[in-house]
Amino acid sequence: MHKLYRILFSLVLLLPVIVLAQRQMEYLNRGIVAIPDGKGNIFVSWRLLATDPADISFYIYRAIDNEKASRVNTPITTATGWLDEKTAAAKTYTYQVAAVINGKEIKDPRTYTVKANAPAYISIPLNTPDGYAPNDASVGDLDGDGTYEIILHQAGKGHDNSHDGITDPPIIQAYTLDGRMLWQINLGKNIREGAHYTQFMVYDLDGDGKAEIAMKTADGTIDGQGKVIGDSTKDYRNAKGRILEGPEFLTVFDGQTGAAVYTTDYVPSRGRIDGWGIGRTDSYGNRVDRFLACVAYLDGVHPSLVMCRGYYGRSVLAAWDYKNKKLTQCWVFDTDNKGYSAFAGQGNHNLTVADVDGDGKDEIVYGQMTVDDNGKGLYTTGIGHADALHVSDLDPERPGLEVFSTQERFDNAGANFRDAKTGEVIWKKPSVAAGEDGEGPGRACALDIDPRYKGYECWVAGAGITGLYDCKGNQIADKTPPCNMGIYWDGDVLSEILNGTLVGKWDYTNSRVVKILDGKDFDCVQNNGTKANPCLSADILGDWREEVIYHTRDNRELRIFSTAIPTTNRFYTLMQDPQYRLSIVWQNVAYNQPPHTGFYLGEGMGAPPHPSISIIETHKNDNAKK
Repeated sequence: MHKLYRILFSLVLLLPVIVLAQRQMEYLNRGIVAIPDGKGNIFVSWRLLATDPADISFYIYRAIDNEKASRVNTPITTATGWLDEKTAAAKTYTYQVAAVINGKEIKDPRTYTVKANAPAYISIPLNTPDGYAPNDASVGDLDGDGTYEIILHQAGKGHDNSHDGITDPPIIQAYTLDGRMLWQINLGKNIREGAHYTQFMVYDLDGDGKAEIAMKTADGTIDGQGKVIGDSTKDYRNAKGRILEGPEFLTVFDGQTGAAVYTTDYVPSRGRIDGWGIGRTDSYGNRVDRFLACVAYLDGVHPSLVMCRGYYGRSVLAAWDYKNKKLTQCWVFDTDNKGYSAFAGQGNHNLTVADVDGDGKDEIVYGQMTVDDNGKGLYTTGIGHADALHVSDLDPERPGLEVFSTQERFDNAGANFRDAKTGEVIWKKPSVAAGEDGEGPGRACALDIDPRYKGYECWVAGAGITGLYDCKGNQIADKTPPCNMGIYWDGDVLSEILNGTLVGKWDYTNSRVVKILDGKDFDCVQNNGTKANPCLSADILGDWREEVIYHTRDNRELRIFSTAIPTTNRFYTLMQDPQYRLSIVWQNVAYNQPPHTGFYLGEGMGAPPHPSISIIETHKNDNAKK
């Protein structure tokens, strides 16, 4: 018997142990930022990194006007923020943060200066072309120094896919946080302007510590150095302004210069123009030109670029690796392939990247279907196309992640909540049919806004589904909050409502939103009409809370708002949570959706899990300050 136990024990030792690989992620500096709070104080905050030891502490150094900087605080151990009280508006304050690790003080090279009478935002002047307006933005570290740059879509006259008409060429620009324009890419007349055409991916694709930009291009695209891609004499626009012929390219651009580095054919090609809707309908070019995109760690270590086409009927996802300045195709998922017919028509106007099965590798949640890291279909719910979805640990009492989504066409699942790994529908709410098509709600939100109920609250806009639901599907309020975006702002672990230019707190007792900040008070406007989103909302500076970027009414300036409210919650930067970081990459895709972490961030949460990441340190020989 003892011999049998020894044999069994030996076999157990031989069993594979699941150890998650370390994702290669960008180096980040402390991201110090200082914002006047309007009450005579300046709030200074900085990043805690996921790689920092638990006992790390911080000092702040401050210089007033031209004096020498001096240390102004005792070691800060419970937060990543410090309120400099009773500052003088007429003076200039410069701050620097130093980490204390194992008794050694390490100053971050970046400083932040609040000039005399500075406003409560960061101003970035823009070189907006005549007739254009700033639209969606993304961020990436283009030069590897640990500070993000802003990549901005400047949009001229555009048209939705369902509309005919000539559009202006889409323009992409890059700016530093101190307001320098780096380059401009003009996608040319053979790329149509509109929310569904131009998905620009900003990420360090090759692991050199510096972000690239990847986009669909065409004959006549002009890169950031003035070089033309393809044949500039070609014009494939038809009489209705649609572009249904001619070559389609995928190009990777250098982040520092905007130069085109590598161009290949876009996959998939158009094929049959009428082959992208349910029942092979639509020959005028609507559904064939619906594009999505994302970046995913398909092997758990290296990022891959995923470019997509179609969601009403046929859907195709093509995964690429970018190494040695060249794109190599990994796999192609196509609902036209054998065995995947049930996956057709399940896509959304957006997508999410998340490790839904916990193996350290990313899946693509493509509406009501999910594609596994190996390019094979993981599951489909069959519920059908919708406009919005949210993926996170929405119900912390269930294992793994969940998905909350709408349903645009069928009235039995206008709001639906499912297991992200298996696709099991946990609960759903029918919508009231609107017209003969029975169109359901177009917007949905899932945020933790009511501390009385553990987990994320869920709600949708319109189609007869009113009120607020807990993560179990129980209605907890009769009134529905605004249904666009969310943001972490005031210092507790509840999300605030981000709707248009308004940051507000949900008053769960009286079912109303209480204003905290309104960009309109600073001459800022929202993007994209009823979708009502900022240029970007992301944790790009300071502590774990998010910044929000708007453009001014005259289209000549970006204004970045960062909270000036102290908090005692100390979390590592959200940009080092793998799911959240990739959510910022796909923020500009079609109908904007708020980013979510891969863990439960809300009332009653535990400590955030430690991400399995390794940092690409290209900064050691670069002492440049921004």
